Amino acid sequence: MSFNPLEHRGIPLDRQIRNWSELNVSPVDPDRSDPYTKCRIITMNGIEVEAIMFSHHFNRVCPDMEVKRRLAEVRYIEQQQQKAVNWLLPGQASVLETTIAYEQVAVDLTGWVARMEPDPYLKQAYQFGVLEDFDHLYRYANLYEMIEHRKAEKLIEDLTEIIPGRPTIRHHRDPADNVREPYDRNSAAPISKLHALTIMSAEQQTMNFYMNVGPMYMEPIARQLYQEIGLVEEEHVTHYESLVDPGETWWERLVNHEYNECYLYHSFMETESDPGVKAIWELHLNMELEHLRIACDLMRRHDGRDPESVLAPELPKPVTFEPNKEYVRELLATQIDLTTLGAGYVSEAHERFEKMQQQINGDEKPPSERVIDQHREMFGGEYRLSTDGPHPVPALQETRR
Repeated sequence: MSFNPLEHRGIPLDRQIRNWSELNVSPVDPDRSDPYTKCRIITMNGIEVEAIMFSHHFNRVCPDMEVKRRLAEVRYIEQQQQKAVNWLLPGQASVLETTIAYEQVAVDLTGWVARMEPDPYLKQAYQFGVLEDFDHLYRYANLYEMIEHRKAEKLIEDLTEIIPGRPTIRHHRDPADNVREPYDRNSAAPISKLHALTIMSAEQQTMNFYMNVGPMYMEPIARQLYQEIGLVEEEHVTHYESLVDPGETWWERLVNHEYNECYLYHSFMETESDPGVKAIWELHLNMELEHLRIACDLMRRHDGRDPESVLAPELPKPVTFEPNKEYVRELLATQIDLTTLGAGYVSEAHERFEKMQQQINGDEKPPSERVIDQHREMFGGEYRLSTDGPHPVPALQETRR
């Protein structure tokens, strides 16, 4: 059944502020909750953080006091939404357990978007990135067993495989080669704009998370691995944010942000298995419908354009967390050797890539390689969760002592 958020009125803004007891949400059970429920929580936290920071950046360049006040009113509600969403995560979960959930988000959200993206250039951008997040999941899973003596399959079940992706050592590129060509705001499909904003927001939140939690571990290898992968997340945010047309006006970006929030809350409301969490998605959707109405009104008044000219006439197919194992294996078999050159992709190392590799790695192994070596020393082999057969790349198939 189609749903056009532009045709629905949500909760009036002056009725959206919640008191402390209303914000005191019950976290999900760390041992019994659906792994994809945690993925949806992490995704929406990233979406809300992006909405908040975008609004702050808009506020800093906006000279109109009336608009600044309107932004502040909506932004306060977004802050409450972010608190409610992020506080759904269980306090018992360790930083590393949450990290593994973040990487499951990166694999299965980006994999789903890559499958659904109609633009070939944008699709390639998501295919390229998912193989790197897939490898991060493998590195963190090995660290998890080393430090906490638990297996990551207890967290992600058999929904996502844990085997090597494009090796993290090969992710360190010259910064100039992380910049992609943007879509054309006048010709891009509305779903392509939503995809770009969604993946950018999710990767940005992952980058922010690693920037802050990395030094919380005492184990040197853990601290070092977070440093290395945290720098790769900087590359990923640059990679994805550059897909967005910089010619979009502030008003256009505002309505795109609000529409995307409606899209994702509606998607997750339709697919959520936890009744308590589903109720929060539904509540927030009804709040976001009003935020979208306000954004559209601002665009008409200050940009002189009708929001319907840039937004989809109805919400696209719901974003769905589901296994992407076959798809990722296909990408591993065909794109494992890719790197970037300028705004394109090549399968051979080139001068800038090799120079960056020498500058950052020198003649020593990076943490992402040493964590696997240390796991082998401790357990006699790597930690892997291979549900669909041997690794599709023969050189990356596991060899045990």
